[in-house]
Amino acid sequence: MKCRVKWLEHMSFVGESGSGHSVVMDGAAEAGGRNLGVRPMEMLLLGLGGCTAFDVISILRKSRQQVVDCEVELEAERAEDIPKVFTKIHVRFIVSGKDLDQNRVARAVELSADKYCSASRMLAKTAAITHDFEVVNLD
Repeated sequence: MKCRVKWLEHMSFVGESGSGHSVVMDGAAEAGGRNLGVRPMEMLLLGLGGCTAFDVISILRKSRQQVVDCEVELEAERAEDIPKVFTKIHVRFIVSGKDLDQNRVARAVELSADKYCSASRMLAKTAAITHDFEVVNLD
């Protein structure tokens, strides 16, 4: 896997993925940025959300759950001192579908957190990561 980050101006950067996608990152005004894109640490948190959502959807589909929607809400705390690593992260899943089995959703979240999600496993080295979920059964 390869990526490239190129400085644009001020404190703005464009990240280019090996798969051909781009994203703009920028700093806060007080750090010399112009708030043109997500912060790099926000990208890290978003990466965790994407990684674990990918796992949960994959696991639920394999267990023949009729998932219609999945949202992941993430909230993190960072250390006061540099390096300001994440110290606490809470991941909340809101899974919607038809006749969803609460136990299967719980198991999918658990498997992602404890076994499959690479981002979660890496970030767990510095942060206490907690998870919860809500199941929304649609008619």
